[in-house]
Amino acid sequence: MELTNTSALVTGAASGLGEATARALAARGVRVVVADLNDSAGQTLADELGGTFAHCDVTNTDDVIGALDAAVAMAPLWSVVNCAGIGWATRTIGKDGEYASAHDLDLYRKVIEINLVGTFNVCRLGATAMSHNTPDADGLRGAIVNTASVAAQDGQIGQVAYSSSKGGIMGLTLPLARDLSVVGIRVNTVLPGLIDTPIYGTGPASDEFKARLGEGVLLPKRLGYPSEFASLVLELLTNSYMNAESVRLDAGIRMQPK
Repeated sequence: MELTNTSALVTGAASGLGEATARALAARGVRVVVADLNDSAGQTLADELGGTFAHCDVTNTDDVIGALDAAVAMAPLWSVVNCAGIGWATRTIGKDGEYASAHDLDLYRKVIEINLVGTFNVCRLGATAMSHNTPDADGLRGAIVNTASVAAQDGQIGQVAYSSSKGGIMGLTLPLARDLSVVGIRVNTVLPGLIDTPIYGTGPASDEFKARLGEGVLLPKRLGYPSEFASLVLELLTNSYMNAESVRLDAGIRMQPK
């Protein structure tokens, strides 16, 4: 699938995996909408890439439509990449055995709402926008790449909410690809492992912590680079025969219970 002279919407694009993806797409001649809640970082990146920034809460339909309209205004929208999401860690029950100390249900709902419902919201609206494209020689009108996590399969202690949300993203991949095949839109999902993003912080203590994490990776024994994630996203977008797949990007790690 050809990306040059097309546009893309990347959610969560102001930092980490989304930023790396936005940079990789721009380097391929794509006009990128940097969609994020961080106005300052998002606008700075959009200006640098010659794209457009859109303040976007992925659970807000008007925000998402506004971001999609911004993409279509620049060039035909052929790529949607969902990187927006949040993490959360807490055990299902408390140590005191009281109902009040059980996992906060509102926090569980929040993680599901942002990570899973937000991803689907962008998918359903993004696919609607792409359905208006003129199909290419393969009958394609675009492609979607979603971001799950190895936690979808190897969820650790305390990751009930996060793993539920990422497992849901993995689970929607095949039926979503089947739904959208009628209009020529492919859907794939990346399950990243331990990737070196701003979530780990900076400084000597952070570097030491990341080095310890890297020891548990099969090969190479380090955290992944955001650019490696972006490289896989580009492959999933451009390789027209990749469809309905969930691909681990984890250097062979299998997460232990804790």
